[in-house]
Amino acid sequence: MQQPLRLETFLPYRLSLLSNAVSGAIAREYGDKFAISMPEWRILMILAEYPGIAADEVCRRTKIEKSVVSRAVARLLKRHLVHRDLNANDRRRSILRLSKTGLSVYDEVMPIAREYEQQLLANLDAEELKTFNAMIDKLLKRTQ
Repeated sequence: MQQPLRLETFLPYRLSLLSNAVSGAIAREYGDKFAISMPEWRILMILAEYPGIAADEVCRRTKIEKSVVSRAVARLLKRHLVHRDLNANDRRRSILRLSKTGLSVYDEVMPIAREYEQQLLANLDAEELKTFNAMIDKLLKRTQ
């Protein structure tokens, strides 16, 4: 039998814990005030950066499953935070963009997220931050 895996030292597990802890902390900040879930928040952030993209592109950029994105987009549409239009070149595809209300929510949520990021990264000096970002980039590239 293989030696049992120590989950606490297994990199994918540790990265998942870190991601969940960071995302969860930010979500607690905006969740109560705006009643948006983590997938909804990520979709708002993607649409602010890439207005007019399709849901499949949202999935690709966020690495969120299609069914989760679909349900989150439906909730965002219902709350009028997102608009959906037909793609002019392919009427079977729709494109998504933030509504005026969605942009307003984004403008309120972003400072919360940025402040949390600054507090978290304040534990690293400039050289550590540079190395950390390079390591993340290297690992992300390896997973593609």
